[in-house]
Amino acid sequence: MAAISARRVADVIIPLALDTAYSYAVPAGMALVPGEQVRVPFGPRREAIGVVWALRAGDPGNLKQVIEPAGGPVFSDDLRSFLDWVARWTLAPRGSVLAMALKRPDEERGEAIRVGVRLIGPPPKRMTPARTRVITAAEGGLLFSKSDLARTAGVSAGVIDGLVDEGTLESCVMPPENLFPPPDPDNATTQLGPDQDAAARSLREAVAAQTNSAFLLEGVTGSGKTEVYFEAVAESLRAGRQSLILVPEIALTAQFLDRFAMRFGVRPAVWHSGVTGRKREKLYAGLASGEVRAVAGARSALFLPYADLGLIVVDEEHEAAYKQEDGVHYHARDMAVVRGRIEGCPVVLASATPTIETRVNAAQERYRHLVLPERFGGRTLPAIEAVDLRGAKPQGESWISPPLATAIEETLARGEQALIFLNRRGYAPLTLCRACGHRYECPNCSAWLVDHRFRRALVCHHCGHVARRPSVCEACGTVDALAACGPGVERIAEEVATRFPGKRAITLSSDFPGGTERMRRELADIAEGKCDIVIGTQLVAKGHNFPGMTLVGVIDADIGLSSGDPRAAERTFQLLQQVTGRAGRGDRAGRALVQTYQPNHPVIAALISGDAERFYAQETDNRRLAGLPPFGRLASLIISSRKREEAEAHARALARAAHAMDLRDPRLTLLGPAEAPIILIRGRYRYRLLLKSAREFDLQSFIRDWLAQGPKPRGDIRVQVDIDPQSFF
Repeated sequence: MAAISARRVADVIIPLALDTAYSYAVPAGMALVPGEQVRVPFGPRREAIGVVWALRAGDPGNLKQVIEPAGGPVFSDDLRSFLDWVARWTLAPRGSVLAMALKRPDEERGEAIRVGVRLIGPPPKRMTPARTRVITAAEGGLLFSKSDLARTAGVSAGVIDGLVDEGTLESCVMPPENLFPPPDPDNATTQLGPDQDAAARSLREAVAAQTNSAFLLEGVTGSGKTEVYFEAVAESLRAGRQSLILVPEIALTAQFLDRFAMRFGVRPAVWHSGVTGRKREKLYAGLASGEVRAVAGARSALFLPYADLGLIVVDEEHEAAYKQEDGVHYHARDMAVVRGRIEGCPVVLASATPTIETRVNAAQERYRHLVLPERFGGRTLPAIEAVDLRGAKPQGESWISPPLATAIEETLARGEQALIFLNRRGYAPLTLCRACGHRYECPNCSAWLVDHRFRRALVCHHCGHVARRPSVCEACGTVDALAACGPGVERIAEEVATRFPGKRAITLSSDFPGGTERMRRELADIAEGKCDIVIGTQLVAKGHNFPGMTLVGVIDADIGLSSGDPRAAERTFQLLQQVTGRAGRGDRAGRALVQTYQPNHPVIAALISGDAERFYAQETDNRRLAGLPPFGRLASLIISSRKREEAEAHARALARAAHAMDLRDPRLTLLGPAEAPIILIRGRYRYRLLLKSAREFDLQSFIRDWLAQGPKPRGDIRVQVDIDPQSFF
């Protein structure tokens, strides 16, 4: 695009919670292009970095002038169109959406200089075994980093420094490290089955055509979906274009990164909130220049300034983690489809348990549907059985039923691994006093404090409040009267240690100390067979491959089935299908036992029978009859304040304003206001308004007009709009 040097007006978006583009005069002689980052005056004594959204002819009059170009990537027309689309859809300010895409480098941080050493001089007069090992390792005059040479020779850094002082080694500046070597599409060949090969061929053809198309890649657990979309990544690499692979839990994907490296010779670049500093800056710049060819990232990676995006993959597209619930409320799966359409590249949605929305889009031929009906290599799916807790009750204080306990013993006797799954963190979800009935509640939220025995604390899972676990009831003063009600994974781990002494057990939960690194080590240990029993929350259901695991036991399959969430049945089915799919992925057949009080519930019945199609058909019909997504539309407004009466009053005023507009349209229904199921979170009282409309109704325009005509938030009141809400709490 040619630079425009004549006096013009630049409309600039600032990355703040503002929807307005601010107009600035372009000084004579300053060449700018749309999408360029600029420094502008903002406020009486402040400067800001923004992005030129448009350049237009016009009299600048008394407009303030652009100070200077600010450097950094130029936001392409496609990227700006995408950000505009997201802002219109989510009803978020354009500045807030831009803030997700604009990452400025730390201007005070200089380029780090890497110092290396190499062998140039004679041996020192005083030789030691350590010095001898260093000189031997450094032969040939190659340049080593100090740490690499010390590690190779098995010595401390002090030995290296001593040889530099003696003149045997020379210190010199090393060239910049290549943090993101290009993947090789032909590094390794993959043996695909017939169904895999057919699906891979369709994806390769779409990538080669360099046009937009959307695919649902649906395959049972263990069917080899990853290997199929890797073939699409390879085709994109051969064409010199970039590939983005979105994953729901980037911190837990070491196994995925290793599989990528086996196929392409190197790991992909990784983008998530834990990547910081110079590496983050280099990755951002490398994506904008096209140097970085493949990136695996969390949902935020969708907003980066790619130079030439040739493929987007959304792995485990059903995962709730793709919905951002604060700030700009968006669903990365849906926004990926939009970005692919704007960029003109294929989008692949991969899952063993797709969402109903995605399956309906495939049935209506908006997406092409690629199916992998069998596990790779002829392996069979696990046999799933229900354990009816009305008859096979756990004994005493136990939570593991006799049939499951027997199955675990038999599995361990064969030298195989067992997984015990409970989607509940901590030791117990509720602590109460047996003497007076007092229940421990979070002071900031209308929620019970969860007992975490490993941390010796009571913790709120909504705001993070932590309190020491008392020995005396705070209400009545009775000593040692507190009881833990219900199980969490820590309580199951305690039972496992008692029932199966001497067996190696690992408990996986996102709130354990050690963070991501500990989680990665433990997942690797499980995959390598270094433990016998795994106790875990939903983390274990996220696509992991444990070859030695042949048994999965679900402690409480009924969690979530009684929720008021319209997606509760679907989510429970997806979670149970995914977690039971961890069994039998190696050379031995798998088995799953599902403990439930509702064996005849449609979700449990479909899981046991293996008839997923029946469940999807029934659930889809229920959605159609109720006019729920994808056959209708939903939008929620959450009104919150630190004062309950203010939140309620504003919610009711908004409802009156909506009714004052034309709500007689039969395609639109307003529900509420009503207290949110968890009315108090982080000290703020919450009221909910829910809009339900026909699919073709322009819901965003109605909400935009409604908020413009309705009462304006004052003081502490906040109004959050969530188009297509995923959470109803």
